[in-house]
Amino acid sequence: MPELPEVEVVRRGLDAHVSGRVISEVEVLHPRAVRRHVPGPDDFAARLAGQKTVAAHRRGKYLWIELTGPAATSGEYVGADAGEALLAHLGMSGQMLVQPADAPDEKHLRVRVRFADDGPELRFVDQRTFGGLALTDVVVVDGARLPVPVAHIARDPMDPRFDAEAAVRALRARRTGVKRALLDQTLVSGVGNIYADEALWRAKLHGERPTAGITRAQGLALLGHATDVMREALAQGGTSFDALYVNVNGQSGYFDRSLNAYGQEGEPCPRCGTPVVRESFMNRSSYSCPRCQKRP
Repeated sequence: MPELPEVEVVRRGLDAHVSGRVISEVEVLHPRAVRRHVPGPDDFAARLAGQKTVAAHRRGKYLWIELTGPAATSGEYVGADAGEALLAHLGMSGQMLVQPADAPDEKHLRVRVRFADDGPELRFVDQRTFGGLALTDVVVVDGARLPVPVAHIARDPMDPRFDAEAAVRALRARRTGVKRALLDQTLVSGVGNIYADEALWRAKLHGERPTAGITRAQGLALLGHATDVMREALAQGGTSFDALYVNVNGQSGYFDRSLNAYGQEGEPCPRCGTPVVRESFMNRSSYSCPRCQKRP
């Protein structure tokens, strides 16, 4: 599942290639790709046609393109206050690709967005169809314009207005393991399984450590490590374990070569040499060093 760095890579690509353009036509090739848009594929395509894109945004692992609304008779566009958002759920295999109009269709192409300038088109490709697109209203929450389905999501550590002290207080107030709290998008957004394991390894904390036993200093250090590891991943284009995660140009990230814990079962811990172990966690896996990260 793409996490913050991977989604930010895609957002930057969309912002560079899609923002400021007028949508001329939308083609839904698989209805499941717009299943979250309750009125259906025809309504989805009709309401997007004529709208102008403002910018690509992200909060945590959530990605959307803000829209201004259809052109008025004068040729002007309605203000951003009347806008909607094209919300993208990448799921396990969703890809937002910018392709020349004459490029061959991808095997798992689900939605095509054409623009009035006849330039490159936006394609949503999804092999497993777990992801999808939806048109949603935008609301203002704490000074930020957010799609309604994202309004409850907390700020992420890379957000300039992220309050680390408040996040640590909220984390310590939960009665659960620290990894579960770190993955709770209502506390801190953007951190997924990969970067949680990497941040916990750097902080020398086991994921099952009770949050009530985490000190303020440990909590701040953990969030600092999460921020650092995601910034490093972002600089390398994110983490790609297969060809399903790519940026808008179809290129893979390569941060997987820098992982210290996640996916490293049996490999020596880079810090102490003890073999990394894998444990079952919420129908997924957790990776840690049994020596550096003592299990409570």
